[in-house]
Amino acid sequence: MKIGIGSDHAGFELKEFLKDALKDDGYDVVDYGTKVKKSVDYPDFAEKLVKGIQSKDIRMGILICGTGIGMSITANKFKGIRAARCCTTYDAILARQHNDANVLTLGGRLLGDELALEITKIFLETPFLKGRHLRRVNKIKKIEL
Repeated sequence: MKIGIGSDHAGFELKEFLKDALKDDGYDVVDYGTKVKKSVDYPDFAEKLVKGIQSKDIRMGILICGTGIGMSITANKFKGIRAARCCTTYDAILARQHNDANVLTLGGRLLGDELALEITKIFLETPFLKGRHLRRVNKIKKIEL
């Protein structure tokens, strides 16, 4: 599966860890930046990644900032994006099963590497359940601007 990953400076180290771990697991990972640890603006990197999803260059994405909140807010401004900030494995399961989330946002200042990797793998591997949840996701799509 081809996925994208991006971060600001606060998520840089976690991004680099996840990128390497996911590549080791066989994922095709596109790095949307940042490539440096100096202060940058998270909306710039969220926009790059979600445009990769919209253009179908990648299937899903992972965005990391200090808390995951800013990346989530930014990503969810774009049509077709359902970004979920996950802090637990259960968050990741439900974000995929019930909401068909296509972008995972993580807090680089909140999560350790191993927990973030576990959340990420669960997010990427959990299927959308459809059923009654599809009706709700379709309602979200209808209200997108």
